[in-house]
Amino acid sequence: MMKIMRRYIILILSISMLASVYGGSQLKKVATSAANWLKLETGTRAIGMGGAYVAMGTGISGVPYNPASIAFIDDKDGFFSQTQYIADITYNVLGFAQNMNQEGTDFIGVHIFSLNSGPMDVTTAWYPDGTGESFDFTGLCIRASYARRLTDRLRIGVTGKYIREQIYTTHMQTFAFDIGSNFNTGIYGFTFGMSISNLGPEAKFQGEGTYVQVPDTLDVTGQLQRITEPFPLPMTLRVGVSNNIVGPESELVSSDDHRLTVAVDAINPIDYVLYGTIGMEYAWREMLYTRVGFRMGHDTAKWSLGGGFRVNGEGYKIGLDYAYVNYDVLDFTHQFGINFEF
Repeated sequence: MMKIMRRYIILILSISMLASVYGGSQLKKVATSAANWLKLETGTRAIGMGGAYVAMGTGISGVPYNPASIAFIDDKDGFFSQTQYIADITYNVLGFAQNMNQEGTDFIGVHIFSLNSGPMDVTTAWYPDGTGESFDFTGLCIRASYARRLTDRLRIGVTGKYIREQIYTTHMQTFAFDIGSNFNTGIYGFTFGMSISNLGPEAKFQGEGTYVQVPDTLDVTGQLQRITEPFPLPMTLRVGVSNNIVGPESELVSSDDHRLTVAVDAINPIDYVLYGTIGMEYAWREMLYTRVGFRMGHDTAKWSLGGGFRVNGEGYKIGLDYAYVNYDVLDFTHQFGINFEF
């Protein structure tokens, strides 16, 4: 066990240093990543805790934060959520994960994220008030994840994903992957989590919208194609820690009816500055939940609140959750989610 711990710590430190070096070299590319919507928070429970979820996430809803999260399910786990984001933007999440064997060592999952801006007017230099046409901005990310429980304290996971973004007649599509791990240190109940998201090639836009009419060109089609610059994906390093300060398995304050979990994450995207999140979740008999989260160093999101309840039946569990996020001058958002285990 000690040998596994040493290898794990060395691996985490190596990846963290490489990501920091790469992220620092990309600092000049602030806010220039493609598919920036990949950084939107998903999962109602996670959102209510301010996104501090890399070490605390369990189940399919935690896959965008850490692919290893599905290695905590007992049998099957499903999740759906809808978010009313700012500027009439909405995004939906649908996911399912399953334990692959009786030993509980191998897990697979599928997670689908779709975003839509709602209709926007088409404008041109000749028709600045609109041509009468409309279009939607859409984003799609389909994740396929695999996780493995190496020991009773260490879980690792990897996600491969297809990404597509479309703006009117122009689109971009590419592939990327995430890696992550979750490690119960065995020291006063602390759990450590790490993930790197959106590792992949640069993405380039193409389609009809990249062509422009040039009447005097020698090209027989009368069109020339604009040369579009490729942009990197928003690679993000997350490192976090969580602890059940109060609870049935807590090493600090034991309680059969109450649980209080605190989680802290440090998040370092390549196209933004390092920022932090802290979240807390209180549970009464694992039936009623309240959550609060704070973001430190984020330009828009400040704090969040959430809550929910769970029905524990014979052979199944169903949970309903809600989260509210204050985006300061950009207004606030509402998230609703349903989770089921069976």
